[in-house]
Amino acid sequence: MEVARGERAIVVVPELPRDSARRSGEARIEEAQGLAEAIGIAVVASRSIRVRTVRSATLLGKGQVEEVAALAKANDVKLLIVDSALTPVQQKNLEQEVGAKVIDRTGLILEIFGERAATAEGRMQVELAHLDYQAGRLVRSWTHLERQRGGFGFLGGPGETQIEADRRLIRDRMAKIRRELDQVKRTRTLHRDRRKRAPWPVVALVGYTNAGKSTLFNRMTGEGVFAEDLLFATLDPTMRDVRLPGFDKVIVSDTVGFVSDLPTELIAAFRATLEEVASADLLIHVRNMAHPDREAQRDDVIDVLASLGLGTEEGGPPRIEAWNKLDLLDAEERGRLTGEAARRDDVVPISALTGEGIDALKERVAEALRKGEQVHDIRLGASEGGKIAWLHARGEVLDQHMEDDEVAMSVRLSPENWARFQSGSTA
Repeated sequence: MEVARGERAIVVVPELPRDSARRSGEARIEEAQGLAEAIGIAVVASRSIRVRTVRSATLLGKGQVEEVAALAKANDVKLLIVDSALTPVQQKNLEQEVGAKVIDRTGLILEIFGERAATAEGRMQVELAHLDYQAGRLVRSWTHLERQRGGFGFLGGPGETQIEADRRLIRDRMAKIRRELDQVKRTRTLHRDRRKRAPWPVVALVGYTNAGKSTLFNRMTGEGVFAEDLLFATLDPTMRDVRLPGFDKVIVSDTVGFVSDLPTELIAAFRATLEEVASADLLIHVRNMAHPDREAQRDDVIDVLASLGLGTEEGGPPRIEAWNKLDLLDAEERGRLTGEAARRDDVVPISALTGEGIDALKERVAEALRKGEQVHDIRLGASEGGKIAWLHARGEVLDQHMEDDEVAMSVRLSPENWARFQSGSTA
C-alpha cells in the first residue's frame, strides 16, 4: 500500500492521564491537523478521545478502537494519525483493528523533518532520527533502507526483509551517519571557535514552530529565508550578520522551531545544530501572541531549552522575549500586552510582518549585549593602527583624539574583549 501527498486521513487525539493540562483537546487537534497539512495530508475528520486506562495492546479501549475504525470507514480513509507516542505493538494492533496505516506523533514529525531538511547535514540528522525510531519497529517487516526516496519517511508502503538483516543494516548505517556527523560537528566547532576569536556577538532566534522566527530573521537581516504560515517551514539553521546600535557586526542565527513533545530522537540527532543556540550570547524567544495557547507554547520552548542544558538554572544565555504578531490582535488585547511589556525590560512587542517594534527590539538586543561592559581610557601610539581598528570593530568608541603624539580613546568594551586587548590578542 502506498500513501502519497494529498492522502485523506483522520486524526485522533488521545487525552491520557499522564498528559499535562497545558492544552485543551481542541488546541491539540488543531496542532495535529497543522502537522499533517504541513506535508500535504488532507485531514477529513478528527476526534479527541479521553483515555482513562491505557491499554498496552492498543492504547485505546476496545470500544474506542471500534469508534475510530467506524470513523475511518465512514470517511473512506486509509491513514490514521494518532497524536501520541505509540509503541510498535500498539501501532501494529491499531493498524489491524482499524484497517488503515497508522502514524503516531513522533513518526509524523519525523516525516515532516525528512521532507524539509535541505542541507546534507540536515538530511543526515533526520535519517539518524528515523533509524533510531525505526530500530524498534522491525516487526512491521519493511525496510526503508532499500528505498531511495528523500527523507526516509514512513508514508511509503511496506517492503520485505529479514528482521535480523534489517537490524544489522540499521546499526551499520547509524554508525556511519554518526561518524559523518562527528566530522560536521568538528567543522562547526572550528567555525564557532573562529567566531569567538573574531569575535562578533551571536544572537539566536528560538521559539515554537510558526511563531514567526524566519519572518523576524528576514526583517532584521534583509535576507529572503523561506518563511510561510506553516509548521516547521524551515529546519536548517541560517546565520547572517546585521548591524545593531553600537555594533558593526552581530551574527543572527535562525534555528529550527520547537514543538510540544518533540521526539527525543530528533533532539538527539539535532543536538549538534542546536549547539549554536548553546553558544549564543543572547537568545530572542519569538512568541506568537495571537495564538490562544501562547503560554503553553512558551512553557514547551522552555522545556526543550532545559533538555538541552539551557535552563535558567544552568546559567544559559540571557533571553529577550519578542512578542510577535501584534498586527493580528484586537485593540483591547494589543493595549493590554503593550502595557505589560512596558513594565518589563526583557520583553519587546513587535510585528515581524509589518516591521513594527523592530527598531526597539534591535535597541534592546544591543543593550543586552552591552550589559557588563565598561568604559576604558586607552592611549596608543599613532602607528598602532591595527589595535585602533580592532577597538573600533570590537567596542564602542565614545571619544578619540590626539594627545602628545598619541591617540587617546574612550572605549566601551565587554569583559572578554577587554581581557583580550590586555593580553595582546588583537590579531
